[in-house]
Amino acid sequence: MTTYHINFEDDVLQVGFGETLATGEKIVQDVVKKLDSAIASGEIPGGELIKINGRTSVLVSQVLADKLGKIYSAIAFFDPKQGEKGLDRYVITVSNNPKYQIGDILDISRAENPANIKVVICGFANTGKTCFREGLKQALLKISSQIPNTPKSYVVSGCPDGDGSWFSDTAKRDFELAKKLKAEYKSKFTEEFARFKAREFKNVKEPIFIFDVGGKISPENCIIMAEATHAVILVKDDNEISTWEKFCKSLGLQIIAIIYSDYHGINDFIESEKPILKGRVHCLQRGVDAENREIIQALARVLIELVS
Repeated sequence: MTTYHINFEDDVLQVGFGETLATGEKIVQDVVKKLDSAIASGEIPGGELIKINGRTSVLVSQVLADKLGKIYSAIAFFDPKQGEKGLDRYVITVSNNPKYQIGDILDISRAENPANIKVVICGFANTGKTCFREGLKQALLKISSQIPNTPKSYVVSGCPDGDGSWFSDTAKRDFELAKKLKAEYKSKFTEEFARFKAREFKNVKEPIFIFDVGGKISPENCIIMAEATHAVILVKDDNEISTWEKFCKSLGLQIIAIIYSDYHGINDFIESEKPILKGRVHCLQRGVDAENREIIQALARVLIELVS
């Protein structure tokens, strides 16, 4: 099974995780093999500057810098949080070339995506938004690894609770460690934080961008969610729906899914897929993979259809 993709396309090294949830050392080993083979064959020829676009981990980025830094005098990474209309923005991260200074920004022209959606996952606390977000992230990654030219996705947290994308993977191996790290990373949900996140999210240019927010109807969530185009609402019962519907509609968001989170359930259920995806997701529990849940798979397909 492929743990990591590396393809050199139009002067850009396109990289990304495969469908297998492998451990770090396995992924690193596969990256080394792929890079060594591509360099030896001339597929990655070396030269003055290489631009890298796609998902990496800290471990993978170390390997990329080491291997590519020996055959290129400068390396630039794509930053999805920056850019302007028609431009991709890369940041110089390695340089032994006087033309490029570390931290320099390169603006690269690109063809505009035919569509770009920004989807917020919202709902009251304890509906499983973080677990749902991570399941959806993995479902989209799996589809993109299996189907060529699938629109790229970018999934992050819009909460200050220390519960980033790293949490789910850590919790699978050591739940107590994950809780400890989360408590250390947690910060306050302030207007300053909200405006910082809103600026960050405004600049994301990936075709499918997904983020979750805190479980309150609040001024801070209003600031962050205003950068979305679409909304997915998670609820525990019928009484919660109208509150979040009203909030989303006040921000001009198109609601594409209303999903019941049934922690004690044993299976998913799809009630309808159009005009809005409705149904139930079961047992959203930290440390448990949710990517293969029926309703999450259905939502992944909906998102891809929206930008295809």
